Amino acid sequence: MNQAATSKRKKMGLLLFLTVLQCAISSVNTYSVSNPNVVLLIADDLGIGDLGCYGNRTLRTPHIDRLAKEGVTLTQHIAASPLCTPSRAAFLTGRYPIRSGMAAFSRVGVFLFSASSGGLPSEEITFSKLLKQRGYATALIGKWHLGMNCESNNDFCHHPLSHGFDYFYGLTVTNLRDCKPGQGSVFLKGVQMYLVILIQILGVTAVSLAVVHYVSFFKVPFEALGFCLLITCISLAVLIFFFYHFRHLNCFLMRDHQIIQQPLSYENLTQRLTTEAVRFIERNHNAPFLLVLSYLHVHTALYASKMFRGKSRHGLYGDAVEEMDWSVGMLILGQILDVLENYNLSNRSLVYFSSDQGAHIEEISSSGEVHGGCNGIYKGGKSTNWEGGIRVPGLLRWPGVIHAGTYIDDPTSNMDIFPTIVKLAGAQLPYDRIIDGHDLMPLLQGKVIRSKHEFLFHYCNAYLNAVRWHPRNTYIITGTAELG
Repeated sequence: MNQAATSKRKKMGLLLFLTVLQCAISSVNTYSVSNPNVVLLIADDLGIGDLGCYGNRTLRTPHIDRLAKEGVTLTQHIAASPLCTPSRAAFLTGRYPIRSGMAAFSRVGVFLFSASSGGLPSEEITFSKLLKQRGYATALIGKWHLGMNCESNNDFCHHPLSHGFDYFYGLTVTNLRDCKPGQGSVFLKGVQMYLVILIQILGVTAVSLAVVHYVSFFKVPFEALGFCLLITCISLAVLIFFFYHFRHLNCFLMRDHQIIQQPLSYENLTQRLTTEAVRFIERNHNAPFLLVLSYLHVHTALYASKMFRGKSRHGLYGDAVEEMDWSVGMLILGQILDVLENYNLSNRSLVYFSSDQGAHIEEISSSGEVHGGCNGIYKGGKSTNWEGGIRVPGLLRWPGVIHAGTYIDDPTSNMDIFPTIVKLAGAQLPYDRIIDGHDLMPLLQGKVIRSKHEFLFHYCNAYLNAVRWHPRNTYIITGTAELG
């Protein structure tokens, strides 16, 4: 009898211990997924086939590959647009760019000039605004490309600081060939055809007037001939002035609202961006923080520091990819990891790595070198809605919260980051507008096995170009169907 009672007491004690342990674990897990630090790493024009974790065997990306090994790999991660400006607008707002007015009806779908009056509308709600309201320190380092001013050169209505970021260090426009001497021009070929037509029209007009005047068909005032010549000269002068001063007017580095380098220097630029990111985290380790590090790599003009130049097997493009991988290593798995460990923040930090769209596959430098990337087995690239233009890397790492080494094959979108981190921060999703993204945490933690995206819509600027259908209650994932 005594032995039976003793055995029963032991079992009850063990049951009580397991119950307390389960409560403790639940408490820890609840705490770990509340108000995490958020680090979002966005490459520019990086192809899904440029990374080792997505099958590349010749480019060295060990640190990004380690993110995949220690976290979740999204194999069907889709950018909301195959162009920089609309894709980044969708990423920040969780909405298709057509909803926010960031999809152009013209042929050019991105901002090209710092003097442009357009930009991300002030009424749009970004995840940085919502996290800032929840007490997060917020920073954007690197490329913005969503406008700067509205009506004057210092109202900063579209500037990152007007969209929820406490700190900004980077470019308000983008990295262009025109910003780097010797790399050619993205504008010259575009205006060359129109310039030739304009000169031809003006030339034919001037010659025709001169002939008519000479044969005395009717008298043409010399003022008219002089006016045609003047218009031609002024047009040429404006174009020459534009190309000569483009670097100074559009390629500059800012800290908050202040220009600190004009024109932009590419010397050790990636190291400078990485250092700024490290310092931001060190300054804000006592509070939750949001860091968006938006690389200039691998948008042209390509560049790499001396430490990486000529070291890859894929020319300057490969050098740039490997330098970016080094930065990720220094940021997440090197210096900053030490900072996170020192302040017991490692398991409270969600890290996301992706690209704003697929790699450009038609970029040729002025010297004839191919400056495009690899989109793996997928057709097309940047600026197209073929799979190579919109399927991008998607890696998420959060030790202790999401399972390492997991692959998710269901369709996801870069718009999903908005509701994911807003909910993790304890903020409310906006109720006065449609949010097209969906919270990824149930999928990342294995609580569900299907994405909530039944349809994903793909726009070419403001025009619906294709639709991806993921039928409910099936495991079929269709390809992208083009609309006629």
